[in-house]
Amino acid sequence: MKRRHFISLIGCAFALSLEVHAQEQTGKVRRIGYLSGSSLTSSPQLIEAFRQGLREHGWVAGQNILIEYRFAEGQYDRLPALAEQLVRLDVEVIVASATAASVAARNATSTIPIVMRGVGDPVGLGLVANLARPGGNVTGSSHTVGMETFGKQLELLKEAVPNVHRVAVLFNPANPAHVRGVDTVKGVARSLGLELLLQEARGPDEFDSAFAAMARDRAGAVLLIADAMFYAHLERLVELTLRGKLPSVFGVREEVEAGGFMSYGPNYAVQFHQAATYVDKILRGAKPADLPVEQPTKFELVINLRTAKALGITVPPTLLAQADEVIE
Repeated sequence: MKRRHFISLIGCAFALSLEVHAQEQTGKVRRIGYLSGSSLTSSPQLIEAFRQGLREHGWVAGQNILIEYRFAEGQYDRLPALAEQLVRLDVEVIVASATAASVAARNATSTIPIVMRGVGDPVGLGLVANLARPGGNVTGSSHTVGMETFGKQLELLKEAVPNVHRVAVLFNPANPAHVRGVDTVKGVARSLGLELLLQEARGPDEFDSAFAAMARDRAGAVLLIADAMFYAHLERLVELTLRGKLPSVFGVREEVEAGGFMSYGPNYAVQFHQAATYVDKILRGAKPADLPVEQPTKFELVINLRTAKALGITVPPTLLAQADEVIE
């Protein structure tokens, strides 16, 4: 574990323990729920971005707000029970990250406001009626501006490795948005003349077999569709892409910082910060039905040249010129 990540984790765990202690020492505070398909250990910096956003709006954990955290640790079948726990606690708002957690929260309550974070297709999944006027108890942010984002990742991978002809796609069938994402990638693959090798992984115990299949079928690269469970095990996934000598494209920059080849997607820290703004508005009386869903306005392309060199890839200058960040 990187030193910076370790320090963030220790700080976040300490802050969580202080919240509980402070709540025991103070009077009534506003209580919100936090539901995640991932884990505390994989995302302390993102939780801190959310808490920082709350502080900027005057909500200080342990003083005037208490956050009830529930993490599924990448086991999506736990999400419904965790969501029910938050409902029974009668929290005023549930912050749900990401797609699977948001669906579980919506299935658990139609009355408690839900702030979703990073949902793949909120309209298609029936979480909101439309982006401008959600119309129910759910609002928040989407992961993409449409399923086209996943196709763009494949296009960038092809541009980075122009000689590739067979690309593996790792997806989680337990994620409600992934079926739609895979369909989009299939269409883009046909236009690029690429053969796709679809590999499923519902949990980390299926990673090894998925990558073994990629090696057996001679995949030349791999696209990993963004997923909270994948994020919880990003270092393991990066290790497998490097061991298999597979150029990879991920959905979040943290995976490239951990050694992956490239990523294209929204900035998660920005989205977690946005979630705090939604919580503030709801606690002050706004209705989720009237709060438009935010779509990402910027997608980051991050390329790891150290990994490219290790894989024997010469990244085209035209692609480097598009990158928001190049790790050397």
